Amino acid sequence: MQIMADIGGIPGKNCRGFCEYCYFKNVRDKKILGCKNCPPGQIGCPHCTTDTNMKRDYLQPFNVLASLQNNIFQTELSRDTMVNITGDGDVSCYPHLLELSKGIHDMGFPIHLGYTSGKGIDNPDIVDKLTNNGVIETTYTVFSTNPVLRKKWMHDPTPEASIEALKRFCETCDVHAASIIIPGVNDGEELARTCEQLESWGAKALILMRFANTRNQGLILNSDPIVPGVKPQPIQEFEQLVRDTAHEYNLRVTGTPVCDPETDAPYAISKDKNREYLDILTKIRAEATIITSKISAPYIEKILTNLEATDYVNVIGTEQEIACLITEEDLRAIDLDEVKDTVIIPGRCFVHDLRAEEIFRRDGNFRLIHRGPDMLTADGEMSGTLTKNDVLKQELIAFEDLIELINYMGVHK
Repeated sequence: MQIMADIGGIPGKNCRGFCEYCYFKNVRDKKILGCKNCPPGQIGCPHCTTDTNMKRDYLQPFNVLASLQNNIFQTELSRDTMVNITGDGDVSCYPHLLELSKGIHDMGFPIHLGYTSGKGIDNPDIVDKLTNNGVIETTYTVFSTNPVLRKKWMHDPTPEASIEALKRFCETCDVHAASIIIPGVNDGEELARTCEQLESWGAKALILMRFANTRNQGLILNSDPIVPGVKPQPIQEFEQLVRDTAHEYNLRVTGTPVCDPETDAPYAISKDKNREYLDILTKIRAEATIITSKISAPYIEKILTNLEATDYVNVIGTEQEIACLITEEDLRAIDLDEVKDTVIIPGRCFVHDLRAEEIFRRDGNFRLIHRGPDMLTADGEMSGTLTKNDVLKQELIAFEDLIELINYMGVHK
């Protein structure tokens, strides 16, 4: 279990400048998306308004600790509770990191350092101080252990120090390294060299992240390519890269948006070898349409086929590849002739409920719109810390919730 210690920060400012491939690099204008957290009659809230977190500088450590203590008082803690120091800026660039980690350590909690590029570590000796302050786990963006590539693509002012810091973290705590794969840059022999070094240093895991360069791959805040001219790998090719890397090295290798070779995520229950677990689920007895992403649609359709429910429920995959990044633009592209009277949209998608209702009723048919579970599966960023049973349990619970929603709100034949 993790409790967040949010340090704030502004992308590009509080991380020593944008990495060449950074998602936020081209975001210039305020954008209001709409989401489930918006007030009923208002489109836009801190969660879905672009400039909310783009104008929030690093927070003072006493404010972070006060907010953390408040969260602790309101949370039922478990024995393995860990504090995750995270923010919108780079954790390693936070000027009060040692002070904050000491304060959390004095409260008796072990620490996970959230995503950090290491660009803020000029002196690797800080790693020893952090581990002495209770840091036992970190997620570290490596990109490549080649300092030339780090300097060029991450604009790392001290790439050698950052790589040495990564090495020390690997030797003293659990490191989940992360690498956004730019085809022709840090894949192939460069990826092999990085994996060999991570393995020799003692890293626990490596998350391979597919580069996104178009709107339907997730660039919903600005559709301009992040790196013009770079074509991301087809999803099947990326999945094979993840599987090959996992097979080759003694690392827990996962990928996002696909796949985790060890747990069968995402959508482990869609695999034929796990089909028996579907017997646990309630039988679908009502009609509905499920709206999801281009990547998720085939998996969900396979599960519904195995549940013998395709006569009741159809699945529409939008062009957006990530379900929680679906916006109203994606919904407007759907052919309403394929949509039933009850519609289930992704729980976390960036669409206000009023807009969703307007879009699905614009042909004059009154349709009921409901949000499904926040997540139906786990991607590589989550599943890398889970067991196969954890993933199966999470998916079965989520699909049972989805089926109960369909049976309660759907149209019965």
